[in-house]
Amino acid sequence: MAKRKTTKKKQDDTLVDLVEARNNAQSFIDGNRNLLFGGLTVLVVAIGGIFFYNNFVKKPKAAEAVNKVWGAEQQFFQDSFAMALANPGGSFQGLKDIVDQYGSTPTGNVATFYTGISYLRLGEYQNAIDYIEDVDDDGQIMPIVKYGVLGDAYSELGDFGKAMSNYKKAVSNGDNEALTPIYLMKVGMLNEKEGKFAEALAAYKQIKSKYPTSAQGREVEKYLIRLEGRG
Repeated sequence: MAKRKTTKKKQDDTLVDLVEARNNAQSFIDGNRNLLFGGLTVLVVAIGGIFFYNNFVKKPKAAEAVNKVWGAEQQFFQDSFAMALANPGGSFQGLKDIVDQYGSTPTGNVATFYTGISYLRLGEYQNAIDYIEDVDDDGQIMPIVKYGVLGDAYSELGDFGKAMSNYKKAVSNGDNEALTPIYLMKVGMLNEKEGKFAEALAAYKQIKSKYPTSAQGREVEKYLIRLEGRG
């Protein structure tokens, strides 16, 4: 159990031509990759704790899933995503097999999440979406994380409309000091890119007023200054 805890700590404006739209989308992603993915480690660590919510003593299949996922989990937290998905080594099963066999268990649900994150980090964004959409979003943290990761995947695909929709869902599905300001920042950035300065300003102001001590709260002032008088 101690080893598992240690591992978890390691972690387009309007009506332009299609070519320009695509280039603008890619420029946005490239220029803001750190902010788009800056909270991913926080999210994964937060979700990782769900493994310990399993009452697997009374649920043998869930207990079996916990035991079999350990190797894949180790590879996942070492950023060895391809190995985590299919071949973590030893007698351990890959995340995809865990999802196939134990998807109905709490651990299977977390493995589904890890599988989606692995595909996201490997650049297979549609696969990431397919898995993340299957994640059960019970609890206080998982809804924020689920929609936030979907927003990241759609951002990478250049579908900023769906990205925005999911980021807003992430913000509205919970109030978490570490996670909510991450998605408020992304809501602000996308609105600013689309020329919706009032909406962007509102998101940035919310970060400043509600989450001043977060990483986003400490850097949001420069975004507010840039938008001053444009909303």
